[in-house]
Amino acid sequence: MRGVSTSSGSRAAAPEGPARRDAADTKAGILKAARYLLARHAHADITLKAVAERAGVSAPLILKYFGNKDALFARVMSFETDADDLLDAPLPDLGRHMVRHVLVSQRERGADPLLRIAFAPLHGDHGEILRANFRAQVTERLAARLTGPDAGLRAELAVAGLLGLGVMYGIARGPHLRETDIDAIADRYGTLVQEQLTPGA
Repeated sequence: MRGVSTSSGSRAAAPEGPARRDAADTKAGILKAARYLLARHAHADITLKAVAERAGVSAPLILKYFGNKDALFARVMSFETDADDLLDAPLPDLGRHMVRHVLVSQRERGADPLLRIAFAPLHGDHGEILRANFRAQVTERLAARLTGPDAGLRAELAVAGLLGLGVMYGIARGPHLRETDIDAIADRYGTLVQEQLTPGA
């Protein structure tokens, strides 16, 4: 049955909620697959077919949603959405929040989106795009929230601490770190990050 007739002879529109959610989930899956591959392979070596296979969709569907490979990876190389989540806390609580965010991303999603910056050297000219986006969308955005001297340096030091934590947890897979409760780590490591954000507070 393709539609439900109304008394006026027209058909009632099908509800769009589930379809929209399915489309959103599919797009998110494609972006996740592309991020996974970008963290492990040079941009030039990644094909739409490889992204499609990892995401469990067809390559034409990726083209439908994103247009082409460059448009897809322009989205993947953005840190804006990730930074929204990373920085979503009041400044006095931000250090602990950022540490917890990195660890939850690692534990629940198997990856920390911030760590994509560590693979910038793999991507040639595209690596410079990744670096520029990271600076503008993460460190400079954080620095703009800080008061006092050396805000840019303090922001970079705070983010460096987060990246080191992400590397130790997700890449080096430190066993002590991985078996410790996330909140316990956030309590201990968050104070180190917070000292750069609000020194002396």
